[in-house]
Amino acid sequence: MEGFEFYQEEGRPFRGRKLEKMKDFLARQGLDFDTKVQYSVVLRTREGEIAACGSRQGNVLKCIAVDPGFQGEGLMVKLMSFLMKNAWEERITHLFVFTKPVNQSYFQDLGFWPIMDTQDMLLMENKINGIRDYLKKEAAPYEEHFSLKTGAIVMNANPFTKGHRYLVEYAAASCEILHVFVLSEDASEFPAKVRLDLVKKGCEDLKNVYVHGSSDYLISHATFPDYFLKDKAKASGEAVLLDLKIFGTYFKEAFHIDCRYVGEEPFSEITRVYNQEMKKILPDYGIEVTEIPRCRNREQVISATYVRKKFLEGDWETLKEMVPETTYAYLTSEEGRGLREKLLNRESRDET
Repeated sequence: MEGFEFYQEEGRPFRGRKLEKMKDFLARQGLDFDTKVQYSVVLRTREGEIAACGSRQGNVLKCIAVDPGFQGEGLMVKLMSFLMKNAWEERITHLFVFTKPVNQSYFQDLGFWPIMDTQDMLLMENKINGIRDYLKKEAAPYEEHFSLKTGAIVMNANPFTKGHRYLVEYAAASCEILHVFVLSEDASEFPAKVRLDLVKKGCEDLKNVYVHGSSDYLISHATFPDYFLKDKAKASGEAVLLDLKIFGTYFKEAFHIDCRYVGEEPFSEITRVYNQEMKKILPDYGIEVTEIPRCRNREQVISATYVRKKFLEGDWETLKEMVPETTYAYLTSEEGRGLREKLLNRESRDET
């Protein structure tokens, strides 16, 4: 295989024909291209053929493939060097690799350690014991509660509604300690910081409830990328399994979780599939799953989707019935009205 020369081409991200060629290359390697990536690098032969490619989305390195005909040429090392350098330029140092289990040894040689795998998916990070160290520190303040019946809720709260509050109240009354994990991924209409703050304020009167960010380890672009692909009809079973295995292994171990509570999902196909799989998978880890009917306001199911619709419409009277006072105060504040204008402008651009 001597004599091969390769040159790199960078895209932030690629578009047009270059993007289509990269998609075709990935498909031949049995991989899908993720439309949310922010940076890609392609290694080409002297003749312009793709020999290898890789991409980055936030702190997740993905869509990484080397043509079997060029393996042994050190292309994986070159790819990772470009991707990591690009991440470091963005001051991103904690990195994840989303790949196939067969590639584990390649990435371990480059300083990545496995977090969890399924038959077709492997998640690794560049910190040895990173997930356990993070969760041990996060759970340390609650050590005195480890012998008590402990429940958990994972929510996006986009934004926090009376439906979310109803679920929290139900769960808090059913166990002695309740941990609420609010998705940390900034991929929703309401920013992650705002969502977390609204849940904390909306639950501060419930003394056995503790609210946390979910970190990169729970329903994030690293653990469950399908969740954030709005055009995807449903989540793949492997993506759901990976995320739930991480929760059942690491979050249970750190917080001593006995049960997980979830609201019925009448709207989102991805969330409905996730809930169904949760009821099958988590009991194997000693976690009981309880699904409760959605809270209603008269005949209307209270959902964040409906609340966002009324927010954009400026229907403040309906919103007052659908959200806690703390959420309503934010929605009608100067900051909330500013977010509304931003979302309306984005919606207008999308329509054109």
